[in-house]
Amino acid sequence: MLNNITIQGRFCRDPELRHTPNGVSVASFTLACERDIKNKESGERETDFIDFVAWRHTAEFVTKYFYKGNMAVVVGRLQLRDWVDKEGNKRRSAEIVADNVYFCDSKNDNSGNSQGSYSTGSTGAYQSTQSAQSTMSDFTELDIDDDDLPF
Repeated sequence: MLNNITIQGRFCRDPELRHTPNGVSVASFTLACERDIKNKESGERETDFIDFVAWRHTAEFVTKYFYKGNMAVVVGRLQLRDWVDKEGNKRRSAEIVADNVYFCDSKNDNSGNSQGSYSTGSTGAYQSTQSAQSTMSDFTELDIDDDDLPF
């Protein structure tokens, strides 16, 4: 069976990190996703607020590197949970279990975040663009036209 979902949106608030009694990390967050089609009456696009849950290393990664206002792409699966509220009524909640979370902001856009932006490579290592910029000072910028480049 196929249960795969990809969503792009902005963090509505900072992710919340908790731990289960067994010490497993779990993070909750919500992304705001603007619909592609405008509302017929108002002429404006509506926004959906989608709840996510991330476990273990993904939870720690999200809470360490993402903040309110950051744009992200999340790949995961839809999960429905049945539960009973305080009054004894049966309820059902839908949420996305995040398997992978990707940066979607440009590396120069910190969205008011003093932490800097980060990127992941295929090895999963995180490199701050601030530290990458400090190593870039070792290079000399060439003063040539783009037309002279072979590609």
